[in-house]
Amino acid sequence: MADQGDTAVIVFARAPVPGASKTRLIPALGATGAAALHGAMIERTLQTLAALPHAYDLQLWCAPDTQHPLFARLAQPHRTSLHRQCGDDLGARMYHALNAALHDHAQAIIVGTDCPGLLQTDIETAQEALRHGADAVIGPAADGGYWLLGLRNVSPGLFADIAWGGDTVYADTVARLASLDWRWRALRTLADVDRPEDLVHVPADWLADTLLEDTRENT
Repeated sequence: MADQGDTAVIVFARAPVPGASKTRLIPALGATGAAALHGAMIERTLQTLAALPHAYDLQLWCAPDTQHPLFARLAQPHRTSLHRQCGDDLGARMYHALNAALHDHAQAIIVGTDCPGLLQTDIETAQEALRHGADAVIGPAADGGYWLLGLRNVSPGLFADIAWGGDTVYADTVARLASLDWRWRALRTLADVDRPEDLVHVPADWLADTLLEDTRENT
């Protein structure tokens, strides 16, 4: 196994297809606008993480596959490898990605793309916690989920029978960490963008192109 400084940073992303991504935002943004915002959040997330030191191995895990043009466009300039998500639900897909990454890295950190407040320092804080003895690091989301999970080892029990998308995901996962007797650390609470009321957390400049896309859709 690689040394403790070798960290995989995994970004989970679904292809930004109108009508099939960020569907709960469609009433506010339209199908094209919701997909455009989703694509913008994927790109901003990779821009943030690609600026991290090159000791990080940045991986983009894509659903349903790696073929969407946005994924190919972003991979090379952001030094990102592309991988296909595998599994019947979100938990199975995260387990598969983390397990694969931990075969080649001392630790792995997984994030989504719908958290505009994500900073480089969040990844650095998670890595330092793992380096200094934490078995897991988790970032609680305001809606009861989590926006980051960092691990030095992975167990399928962390992901099985979790009500993904519900408001107990963070609490249930913390309970699983306790049952494994793992040392864990919580990061700061951040907001995800899933529903129209969450759009207040999106920077205004991110929404500009999204609203333009929605205008084009309806003209």
